[in-house]
Amino acid sequence: MSIIVQKYGGTSVADIDRIRAVAERVKRCRDRGDNLCVVLSAMAGTTNRLVGWVNELDAAGHDAAEHDMVVSTGEQVTIGLLAIALRTIGVPARSFTGWQAGIRTDGTHGKARIEGIDASAVRVAMDEGRVAIVAGFQGISPEGRVTTLGRGGSDTSAVALAAALEAERCDIFTDVDGVYTTDPRIVAKARKIEKITYEEMLEMASLGAKVLQTRSVAVAMQHGVRVQVLSSFDENPGTLVVSEDEIMEQNIVTGIAYSRDEARITVVGVKDRPGIAAAIFGPLSENGINVDMIVQSASRDGVSAALTFTVSRADLPRAERVLDEHRESIGFDRVIGDSSVAKVSVIGVGMRSHAGVAHTMFETLSRRGINIHAISTSEIKVSVLVTEDYTELAIRALHTAYGLDAA
Repeated sequence: MSIIVQKYGGTSVADIDRIRAVAERVKRCRDRGDNLCVVLSAMAGTTNRLVGWVNELDAAGHDAAEHDMVVSTGEQVTIGLLAIALRTIGVPARSFTGWQAGIRTDGTHGKARIEGIDASAVRVAMDEGRVAIVAGFQGISPEGRVTTLGRGGSDTSAVALAAALEAERCDIFTDVDGVYTTDPRIVAKARKIEKITYEEMLEMASLGAKVLQTRSVAVAMQHGVRVQVLSSFDENPGTLVVSEDEIMEQNIVTGIAYSRDEARITVVGVKDRPGIAAAIFGPLSENGINVDMIVQSASRDGVSAALTFTVSRADLPRAERVLDEHRESIGFDRVIGDSSVAKVSVIGVGMRSHAGVAHTMFETLSRRGINIHAISTSEIKVSVLVTEDYTELAIRALHTAYGLDAA
């Protein structure tokens, strides 16, 4: 029997009726002969409510271990309820918390990383003919304390379990029916992608696409786990995330991603000297502020320069404060912050063998009168920073320019 890992998100188990629907789907899959391990998130809204209660008592977040103890309970509820729902329709099932399933993590509470999985207990349950139901989002630290993996951690739990069980596939059930060439809410002609490579999915996830959590894609790529994204609300086929050699012929551009969670910072009047970038980005790094797109422009006098970079929108006030605190050691005239920007990216492994992708992007945006504030590239991606008001226009124009519109 093939082993299939299925993961259901919060909207898929939002209430008792949805849990019954998941149980019926699991039964149909089992009746087809699949050996199933099911990973569950908490009911939609539950984790936020639990976090809210913790924050009311400990707004400063002094006790991260107890925070994890509380917020991990949402998944414990759903795994028990699904096990009960399955048994009422004649399907033997056994629920496992993260630690019972052998998910070992480091000791970083709130954003723990999986260090290994001893899936023997899960295997035994499956060998006995039971559906194994595992709580996502959680594991156990070297100190024997419950840990959580951070937002979206259930996807990572599912993919890691699929790797440990050597599963044929990991099916991620969510409220969308696959990965699209871009956001269908913006482009009506967006198409569902049948197959996408790990690298493309990793870029799309990190650049704003919300379908899969970035860490889960990285784990899938590292261990060669085939992942399918599909909807728990219909029976339509989804999108397969696979290795590049499983796709016969690559599109030059596979999709258009965007992120509104961007802010631009320009440090004006810095000395054009070796080490200035380190002087600016060192303090930001020490304060946990990630920097993305970077542009440096020299002044006409050859002495001073302006350095522009992006951070997440939520980090803008903190980044400005850190820079101001280090004004004397860095040496600059002023800092200009701007949160009215967005990042738009074109992604495709076909870029490796085709020239002109960036030119098409720049020319298309130019024709629409959209100014580019910053550019960053990788082997399979070109990203530009534009004024936020032009985000949707840029996405639609690029989607058409690269031939991605559905017929």
